[in-house]
Amino acid sequence: MDAKDILGLPKNALPLSQEKKSKPPKEPQRKPDGISREVYMLTGGVPPLMPAIDTSQLKRRPPTDEKVTWQWLSFSNSARKDDLKLYHWVRVVNGVPPTGDYPFAKYNKSVDVIKYTDEEYENYLTNPKWSKEETDTLFELCERFDLRFVLIADRFPSSRTVEELKDRYYCVTRAILIARAPSPADVSAHQLIKEPYNVKQETERKRALSMVLSQTKYQERKDVEVLAEAKRIHESRILAKSAEEPEVPSTSDVGTENADRTVLPGSVSPVSGAATAVADNATTLASLRMMRVYLRTYALDQMVQAVSASAGLRTIKRVEQTLQDLGVNLKPKVPTKSVCGEHLELRKEILTLLNLQKQLQYKEAEGSSYREGSYNTDTPETPKRSHRAGEQDRPFVPEPSSFGGDRIGKRDQKRKGPGRSSDAPSSPATKRARKLKADG
Repeated sequence: MDAKDILGLPKNALPLSQEKKSKPPKEPQRKPDGISREVYMLTGGVPPLMPAIDTSQLKRRPPTDEKVTWQWLSFSNSARKDDLKLYHWVRVVNGVPPTGDYPFAKYNKSVDVIKYTDEEYENYLTNPKWSKEETDTLFELCERFDLRFVLIADRFPSSRTVEELKDRYYCVTRAILIARAPSPADVSAHQLIKEPYNVKQETERKRALSMVLSQTKYQERKDVEVLAEAKRIHESRILAKSAEEPEVPSTSDVGTENADRTVLPGSVSPVSGAATAVADNATTLASLRMMRVYLRTYALDQMVQAVSASAGLRTIKRVEQTLQDLGVNLKPKVPTKSVCGEHLELRKEILTLLNLQKQLQYKEAEGSSYREGSYNTDTPETPKRSHRAGEQDRPFVPEPSSFGGDRIGKRDQKRKGPGRSSDAPSSPATKRARKLKADG
């Protein structure tokens, strides 16, 4: 009797869908070079993440002239203040033990805590809230625990907060530095002098941090929504302010004739180019104001791109070539606000000059073509146009057309020569004269 008989289950085999699928055989992993088979089998076939020794150094044999032994020797640690002697195994080459300090003594770093005298305490460090014994204990613990004020507060005999211990330590250290200096200017660059410890700000910071850490998920979502709404309002106000600030300059100095003059195809007139540049600059300024903090060189590049947006690639290269001819750097070496403004203004003037030169060339080409056309019209020997007598003053007469659209009299007009100007039937006298002339 087995478990199926007890549970009353049939003894037939499981369906094929419930049978365990056979796993594909694992491919044998190749043993890395430089590792013996026994060591590789001890690792379970998993190589270490970071080999401690390069594989090329595993089979390297030591030099034949070196005799290496390991000896149990004592050593001294300069980090310890006592004369404790400890032992460890040391690699000895040719019977000469290594000399020098303990290798790990260099990691023993400590904080230099300023010490004061009784006279200095009476002159500069007296405080009604602190006694001399408490101050001495504080500085001893600071030197012992390397300014770990959490540990110092835990081991301090009286009930003092971490902020109070920090405030007392930094105030004493700051007063001693100022008192020992020949003049206040000598220690003005010290970190404790430039940025003194602010106990009120630190207390408020920790209180706010504890409030944030004790918030619920609902309060966190509400705070995120409020911050997102505040950011949206701030950005909308910046955009509205930037839209009101820039003003399009008046084009009265350019002249009213610029509105009617012909512009080259693909070129930009100075008036429209200036208006487009001003609009692009306004958009660029608005985007830069939204960044709040940006490099002035980055802002200059954005403004240059906005100014050159309406020009082609060849025009931009000509502007840069003109700047090089003038001895001006493509990017200012000292990008102050005034220098960047003057550089941008110079680029705008060069771009306007190039557009005016294009229009001047177009006007000169158009005038020369008009002069050539008028010269060919007045010259009788020109083969380009042939004028017939009376053709210039002949008025235009539309051809008569029928309702079906076929032209009437077209064949008759082709038969007639250029001298036959009338379609009236000839008289009998005229016909008789032509017949006599043909017979004769």
